[in-house]
Amino acid sequence: MSVEVSDYATLKVRPEASGFGAEVTGLDLRKPLADPVLAEVKAAWAAHGVLSFPDQPLSLDELEAFTLQIGRFGDDPYVAPMPGRPNVLEVRREPDEKLTPFGGNWHSDWSFQPQPPAATILRSEIIPPVGGDTLYCDATRAYEALDEAAKARLAPLKAVHSATRAYGPKSQYSRELDQRSMPIIVSPEADKTHAHPLVRTHPVTGRKALFVSPVYTVGIEGMTPDQGDPLLGELFKHLTQDTFIYRHVWSAGMVVIWDNRCTMHNALGGYDGHRRVMHRTTVAGETPV
Repeated sequence: MSVEVSDYATLKVRPEASGFGAEVTGLDLRKPLADPVLAEVKAAWAAHGVLSFPDQPLSLDELEAFTLQIGRFGDDPYVAPMPGRPNVLEVRREPDEKLTPFGGNWHSDWSFQPQPPAATILRSEIIPPVGGDTLYCDATRAYEALDEAAKARLAPLKAVHSATRAYGPKSQYSRELDQRSMPIIVSPEADKTHAHPLVRTHPVTGRKALFVSPVYTVGIEGMTPDQGDPLLGELFKHLTQDTFIYRHVWSAGMVVIWDNRCTMHNALGGYDGHRRVMHRTTVAGETPV
């Protein structure tokens, strides 16, 4: 599914060559979007998976208001929100921090939840002069590139998701809390698991996508680690081929929305010695099918 620039009455949409990822101009997100405009934003988002809106210096109130036009707020369990802003996270990295950036491995946000977020919205506040790009993976085209035998093999499988590797008592973040400026929450709750279809059908487009990630997918239901881990490793390698990747370069005052139901993302570093500050909201999703 793709939508050409000419198909939009109120937006200017510049897609990437692959159709995955697009830049949107011609609107002001600081103001409530009229119904026809909002419908076109949602159509472009469904078509391209990742939308960037340059030159949108939203206040926190305006960021929250835009989020609510997309859908109700999601639940962010393992990062403390900003004071007085229960639905906004500040993704901050100070100049003296040396660890991998928050979100610095391939994942789909909070996929371990019974109803993972449909969308994540990120607004750039302070952008370093170098580095800090975000990689996005098109899990829909990755699925569609599989041969029919592979699709048949994957169709009945459920992937087991958990926050244990990131936020459990024995996780990476648990050993780094005093070295990070972000208020990360470590909890035994993170060790819980939840299974979702390994191949997920998008509720808007009807297209199928691989719904697994190296951070949050810890196994395959009904398989031993010896059976499931090699298969997951094959899928992770397949998903992260260059042909399925869009590399996003940030600028100050930019808003990006991506679809967690059919993408993975990976926050890159490369800006040691510089501050980077982003503000993030999530939009609640539905039970994957």
